[in-house]
Amino acid sequence: MGSLSKESFEEFLESLKQAGIDIVKESEVRERLAEVRRWRDAFTTLASNGSRIGILFKSRNGSINQAEIHRAFTEFQFPEQTEALFSASLKANQ
Repeated sequence: MGSLSKESFEEFLESLKQAGIDIVKESEVRERLAEVRRWRDAFTTLASNGSRIGILFKSRNGSINQAEIHRAFTEFQFPEQTEALFSASLKANQ
């Protein structure tokens, strides 16, 4: 596990995609995360409120690899409540 400064939001988003997550308006998500220094906080905001502006995180084919999602959130040192919020968002967007 790398330090917070060496981990990038690009790697995190790719981890989510490898776990079976599609990101609606992915280019906009990447733009927004690139603009801020604290990308984890910005991601948390997008996961909880992004649907208001059309940003959604959803299952690619109806199956989600929860273990891989958990691994990504753990590896990138997100708080547990962020992972729970993200999981709730996924369920709402099915």
